[in-house]
Amino acid sequence: MDFLRPASWEEALAAKAEHPTAVPIAGGTDVMVEINFDHRRPEYLLDLTRIGDLYEWETGERSVRLGASVPYTTIMENLRGELPGLALASHTVASPQIRNRGGVGGNLGTASPAGDAHPALLAAGAQVEAESVRGTRLIPIDDFYTGVKRNALAPDELIRAVHVDRADGPQQYSKVGTRNAMVIAVCAFGLALHPESRTVRTGIGSAAPTPVRAKAAEEFLNAALEEGGFWDNGKIITPSVAKQFADLCAGACNPIDDVRGTASYRRHAVGVMARRTLTWTWESYRGTDGRTHQKGSVA
Repeated sequence: MDFLRPASWEEALAAKAEHPTAVPIAGGTDVMVEINFDHRRPEYLLDLTRIGDLYEWETGERSVRLGASVPYTTIMENLRGELPGLALASHTVASPQIRNRGGVGGNLGTASPAGDAHPALLAAGAQVEAESVRGTRLIPIDDFYTGVKRNALAPDELIRAVHVDRADGPQQYSKVGTRNAMVIAVCAFGLALHPESRTVRTGIGSAAPTPVRAKAAEEFLNAALEEGGFWDNGKIITPSVAKQFADLCAGACNPIDDVRGTASYRRHAVGVMARRTLTWTWESYRGTDGRTHQKGSVA
């Protein structure tokens, strides 16, 4: 196994073009586990730790450009207002050591359905900035996950950054595990209210072959909120609406039985998390008088 260590982004792109099978390593929180347990033995490792651009972020008027290697700790400490759902997800990642090393780019590159960042990125409608020597493109998060631990990157592409719109309403994230820390998700759920467009978005992790949205649940809730005038009057969402939303979220799952949980438990847990996060986010929205919502407020 050869170790490639570019000193610049341009060198990294050239190395990936020359060695398309090279496996990128930054935080190493996923890759090194697989190597240590002999689950994979790549011919080349592409070390990205010397590329400072990957550890930077930019906050614009409408969105945040998050470098692929920005640590979860940095997201928690500096971007809670702009990206509340992702900040909450970052809190649940493993241990302080891993939160100090790991970043969203690694979650996306590995594309494990259990990755903690995926539900929050789906709910926020993120875009993945992928680059190669051929050029740069933005991949909508809905199109990024293509299979179990597979993504839409071409063999010569690397993830440079993630673009996430600044929150225009409350966001929430919930995760179920077998313990409170150092745990892989049994399942996870993200929810974002988007008052400017009067829509909601969801994200589900570890309950299907890929991270997914509960699109039927979103469509139902969007219609219910609009028809009931909830965005304007700030009324409490009725239990029947919350239950139907939860049931549709559970129905969006396609889970498996494994050592962490059964398929039936995952479906049940996703429904519970959907109902709870809807309650939390809507109470936060109502707390801003239903019409004067504050950007980035956290339920």
